[in-house]
Amino acid sequence: MAQLSPEQRAAELRRELNFHNHRYYTLDDSVISDAEYDVLLRELRAIEAEHPGLLTADSPTQRVGGDPSPAFDEVEHSRPMLSLGNAFDFDELAAWHRRVSGLLDGADFQMVCELKIDGLAVNLTYENGVLSQGATRGNGITGEDVSRNLRTIRSIPLAVENAPSHLEVRGEVYLPVAEFRRLNEERAERGEQRYANPRNTGAGSIRQLDPKITASRNMQIWVYSLNSTEGVEFIESHWEALEWLTDLGFRINPKNRLCSSLGEVEDYYRYWLERRHDLPYEADGVVVKVSPLQMQDQLGVVGREPRWAVAYKFPAERATTRLLEIGINVGRTGSLNPYAILAPVVVSGATVQHASLHNEEDIHRKDIRVGDTVVIERAGDVIPQVVGPVTDMRTGTESVFRMPPNCPECGSDVLKTDEDAMHRCPNPACPAQFYELLKHFVSKGAADIDGLGERWCGILIKNNMVADVADLYRLKKERLLELDRMGDKLATRIIANIEASKTKPLPRLLFALGITHVGAEVADLLCQNFLGIAELAAATEEDLTAIDGIGPKIADSIIGWFGEPDNTALLEKLHVAGVKLTQDALPVATHSSTDIPFGGLTFVVTGTLAGFSRTEAEAQIKRLGGKVTSSVTKKTNYVVVGASPGSKVATAEKLGTPLLDEEAFLQLLESPPEALADEQQGSLV
Repeated sequence: MAQLSPEQRAAELRRELNFHNHRYYTLDDSVISDAEYDVLLRELRAIEAEHPGLLTADSPTQRVGGDPSPAFDEVEHSRPMLSLGNAFDFDELAAWHRRVSGLLDGADFQMVCELKIDGLAVNLTYENGVLSQGATRGNGITGEDVSRNLRTIRSIPLAVENAPSHLEVRGEVYLPVAEFRRLNEERAERGEQRYANPRNTGAGSIRQLDPKITASRNMQIWVYSLNSTEGVEFIESHWEALEWLTDLGFRINPKNRLCSSLGEVEDYYRYWLERRHDLPYEADGVVVKVSPLQMQDQLGVVGREPRWAVAYKFPAERATTRLLEIGINVGRTGSLNPYAILAPVVVSGATVQHASLHNEEDIHRKDIRVGDTVVIERAGDVIPQVVGPVTDMRTGTESVFRMPPNCPECGSDVLKTDEDAMHRCPNPACPAQFYELLKHFVSKGAADIDGLGERWCGILIKNNMVADVADLYRLKKERLLELDRMGDKLATRIIANIEASKTKPLPRLLFALGITHVGAEVADLLCQNFLGIAELAAATEEDLTAIDGIGPKIADSIIGWFGEPDNTALLEKLHVAGVKLTQDALPVATHSSTDIPFGGLTFVVTGTLAGFSRTEAEAQIKRLGGKVTSSVTKKTNYVVVGASPGSKVATAEKLGTPLLDEEAFLQLLESPPEALADEQQGSLV
């Protein structure tokens, strides 16, 4: 037989190795030994080393990359990676099913049940059959390019035969339980702290800068959806998509089930609830999806959640242990946050030594005492919390907890008001507050200064390089390089990311400032109504509470923050540093436009509607460019009235605001407001 050329032999070896990878990592049915596999892999490596031009992106030798990556690039998803709404019991699942059925005019539909894997969601893109990119979910719109690390996961195909020219699939990357235990045993032998749980360890493995570390941890994937349907119009349901992806060679969970009724869904849920700990991976519930793709499109999305899917969660697991002590953390807003220090206990497969306690009032309400035997619950199998004490096991030596009168970090007198459940340190110069604020300011959802992690924030403060967040913009690369273990690449990246943060969208900056009660969603709401920080600083309580979702408590916090001279000085420093404190225009939904039927109109929804939840009704209004508020004022254009509406109707009648019953509201959704106003003046109830 004629000897094969290096090019022919390399192609043959790639096909053979990919075949064995699929057999071993996807089908769990190897047909050769590890030693035989290694011989083939070494031969391919030798050919590629001798003939570099034969190295391809889909070669099995590229499972482990070369030098560590200095950073991850951002990736904008072609379609958002959405969150799932939750159902915590059968009644909530049935309520979801009724809503879906109503939106589908009572049509029958099949559902796909899938175990909800506790891992990291990723999007895989294939161009002409070759894996070109792998990205994390990130914030749902933008993720991180972790392609190099995902290529090390052997159950992810590097190449797919018979695929469309462009293919996107999504799946859950996870760390198997056995692998998690192996890693922890090795860490224990080295005297290192054990990892907390498989989910966090797996997510951290994917975000390693060195892909060799990812490769060493034997991660796995279950692919759970087809994200692009171009070229596969013959697929009409989610179930068909999963079968087709299986045929292409993707690892699809064989425990998925197609169900025709809620009873079948409940049977599937109960079966795996009893057997969840027999699984080789962590699962925290069942994902239920409407299978027909046309129905998925018809149902659409509300907020960040698809209407056609829901996560039916397993109950949180519990254990008992002894509460040794209650510690105090000082948050970025000065809140004193108690936490439980526990005798180590295993809950849902993870060793728990600390748990949340919320605040002093909650501790006293539950009558939790230091020294108690307490019930610990991992809510969602992730966040440990103290449920309550086992009072029958008290010995009389337990002690009632009292919040300290002084801040444990700076010694300032602690303040507590009747309006606030939290005790707070009032000292804005408290080092613990600033440390937490700095970590928050640089975080991904805020100013997003990649490279300045928790450790470096502490080092900057310790070396007196920053006294407030504006000082970040005065840092120089040369000064950073004076710090121990600060390399040139990292210093360059930090300075570049600080510069890039100057032009982040206004909601991100507002969130980054750490104003009490102003989270990401509240920041978005505010920036839909104010062009810049100066305009927001001048807002009155009436201005703020007229915004739906902004109540007196949030308004007082905003006004109080802008009233502090130190904060005014901080904003001036940010402005001088070149940080953009304005936005060019309000979001389009607040503009009047012929293309936006409800542009410039303000609605209030009150009472119970038959065909909508209140959230869905408000979403319809916002979709058409309208604004929704919680109180009726002179600026309100319409009040949508359902059953049992309360006092808002009387206020509207007093102000002469038009009232819409559900039928009139539906008509308004379909007709321009001007046309409706011409036909019917005044109330439509």
